[in-house]
Amino acid sequence: MSDIPVYMVANLAITNADEYRKYVKGFFGLLKKYDGSFLTYDDNSKTLEGDSPRSGRMIIFSFPSEQAAEDWYADAEYQALSEHRRAGSKLEFLTMVRGIPPRG
Repeated sequence: MSDIPVYMVANLAITNADEYRKYVKGFFGLLKKYDGSFLTYDDNSKTLEGDSPRSGRMIIFSFPSEQAAEDWYADAEYQALSEHRRAGSKLEFLTMVRGIPPRG
């Protein structure tokens, strides 16, 4: 199952744009290091159903495998970089969603 992609979904509110920009500046290089792909972000997502509509920024990116996602998150360089995200935003969640295995 190591070839099943995973999708990362994050929801956050930016509280300090300068700190958050420092995070974004380093984010894409580390995403690429683990073969990740940035899919989208939306500052005005629309909740169609549910009791907990999301506010703030919704972000979706992917990795080719769960292991790649875990390695990215555990990377010491990423953890150091994420201090800027922590200082510049209020993270509601960062959730890993596993893709569907290929049908054979």
